[in-house]
Amino acid sequence: MKRIGVFCGSSSGRRPAYTGLAELLGKALAERELGLVYGGGRVGLMGSVARAVLDAGGSVTGVIPESLVRKEVAFEELSDLRVVDSMQERKTLMAELSDAFVALPGGYGTLDELVEMLTWTQLGFHDKPSGLLNTEGYFDKLLQFFDDNVQEGFLPAAHRTMLLVEEDPKTLLDRLASSEPPTVDKAQWTLDGG
Repeated sequence: MKRIGVFCGSSSGRRPAYTGLAELLGKALAERELGLVYGGGRVGLMGSVARAVLDAGGSVTGVIPESLVRKEVAFEELSDLRVVDSMQERKTLMAELSDAFVALPGGYGTLDELVEMLTWTQLGFHDKPSGLLNTEGYFDKLLQFFDDNVQEGFLPAAHRTMLLVEEDPKTLLDRLASSEPPTVDKAQWTLDGG
């Protein structure tokens, strides 16, 4: 792994633990000489993780749609800030540039990006691992929803294991580095009715 795509909020959220987690992840990335690929904003958790990487001497690539340059307050001081035309182009470029993905707390955009990367792995479009940092139980209900997907026959149990979950950034990075995607014939699974 050389670069990690990070999906997170353009807000900092209500709990200081979220910003602390973003800063810990940024520092861990720099310590391991892993580049950060992220949404290109200077505010919220996006800004916190990027500043932490930069402060620790690491490399940061920001990818932001032109329409969000002002809304998410683009981190224009980055040496590698890529302005694209659309959200889809942002996700595609982030996927191309990243070797693995990590989600921090965030809203719809964070969830959209994480789930799309998981879907691409599930469909065999790439074999890059995905994980999330679940501080303060932020993602507990989402994880329960994914478990319910398995119980209801909409998600193979092996595909549920594609999403690695940890509270500690260093532990998650270790797991991402050694992760291999499950092999499930989705077409056969679908035909068998899950």
